[in-house]
Order: sequence, then structure tokens, then C-alpha cells
Amino acid sequence: MAIETVGIIGSGLMGTGIAQICAVAGLKVIVRDINEDALARAIKSITASLSKLVEKQKIEDSVKTAALASITTTTEMKALASADFIIEAATENLGLKQTILKEMESIASPSCIIATNTSSVSVTKLAATLSKPDRFIGMHFFNPVPVMSLVEIIRAVQTSEATFAETEALARRVGKTPIGVKNAPGFVVNRILCPMINEAIFVLQEGLASREEIDAGMKLGANHPIGPLALADLIGLDTMLAVMNVFYADFKDPKYRPAPLLQEMVDAGYLGRKTGRGFYQY
Repeated sequence: MAIETVGIIGSGLMGTGIAQICAVAGLKVIVRDINEDALARAIKSITASLSKLVEKQKIEDSVKTAALASITTTTEMKALASADFIIEAATENLGLKQTILKEMESIASPSCIIATNTSSVSVTKLAATLSKPDRFIGMHFFNPVPVMSLVEIIRAVQTSEATFAETEALARRVGKTPIGVKNAPGFVVNRILCPMINEAIFVLQEGLASREEIDAGMKLGANHPIGPLALADLIGLDTMLAVMNVFYADFKDPKYRPAPLLQEMVDAGYLGRKTGRGFYQY
């Protein structure tokens, strides 16, 4: 099946980034959100991002113009009926994702592949929501999407080989390097990364070092490009907490318990860069 039109549910940071790379790759893109203002912000963000790429001479101005022309926005789910591939990029909430997926399947063509960009929710559990779970798959992009080259392609127990192959080909078409992953909490990257960040928060909570010293230690001692606390702010502390709660519930292992300081920060509304304050101020 030739994938020419990609539907994206959610115009947040991830959905916007996915829309941009698909449009630059020459695909028709339909972005759906329930909020017109959010959609307007998404287009503004994509325009600014593409303009920077033009300034840096990474793309031609004609590519920017064509990409923006290929993106349409909508508040209606039924507008995605023509899509060959639909990606759900809503927040990390199982119930919300299940509701969206049922609605997606009700309007999608029989041949359409349905994907989720989840970073922690069970792809097998989400697939069970659908009447045709063999066409469901996880396609986990990393933030910021236009910059990060990896995509985790997660097979649900129900995912067909054809669905996996089509999704892998799409990842390569939009310029990403895919890795195949079995379904498990956190998949591969977040399974390793999030507990490391959580441990850094415990270290800060226990007063072993300052936030700057912890981040400098991991950058200079482990050659990380960004410190774990600054990375937590970039990811979003609410997202970090959601992922650790999934690990704690699914693995039933106390080593995955969220740091109390992480919970406290989220309770205070200090979610990182998106709110202007996390472990650092922005």
C-alpha cells in the first residue's frame, strides 16, 4: 500500500513535529485537534521551524512553501477518513487514547494503518480497543521530532507483519532510523532513560549535589549532551511522572517508584520548559 496521506491526532509538541517531517517528506498531512487555537499555534510553530531551516540552508524555500501547503487542520475526526496512516499523539492517558482510537477506527478506511505515538502505554492493550487490531502499531518519535533521528516501532501482540513493514518504510521515508521493539513498559529507550532521570531526582532530593552539579556530572562524566534534570524539564515533568507511574504499576517493582520530589514538582505545576519552570527557570 502506498502511504500518501497521514492523519495526526493532536497538535501538541509531538503532533506538530510529526506533521512537519511528514510534510517535508512530500506527504499530505491532516492535523486534527479539538481546539482551533491549538491548531493555529501548531501551524505558527511549523512555519517558524521551517523558516529556521531555510535560514540555515538545510532546506530550500520552495520545500518550506510546499510543506506548509500540504498541511491542513481540522477539528472534525471525519476529515481524516481519506488518510492512509493515522497517528494518535494525545497525552499519556490510557482511557483517553482508547476513546480516540475507537473514534479513529470508526472513520478510517479498511486499509488504513492506525498508530500511537505513546511513550509508555501498552500497545497491545491499545490494540485490543480495535475491531481490527492487526493494523495497529506503536510509532514512538522522540522530542524534538524534526531533530531526533530515532523512531521506535512497537509491535503489539496483534500487529501483522504487513503493518510493521509499512510503518518501518514510512519511518525511513520521513528521514528517521527505525528500530523494531516488542511491547513492554517504556519499550527500549524510556525503559533505560526514565529510571536514570528519576534517580537523578532522588539524588537532588537527598541533597547529594546541586541541580547544576548533577547535570554537569552526567555531561562531563558520562558524555551526555544534556544533564538529566535539564532533560526532565525538556520532556515535561508531568510526562516523566506518568511514565514512572506506568513502570511502577506494570512491573510491580519498587525500583520504579517515582521520586517524591518529582510528584511534588508536578503538584506545584512546575512541569519544565512548557510552564517556564521546572528544575530550572525558563
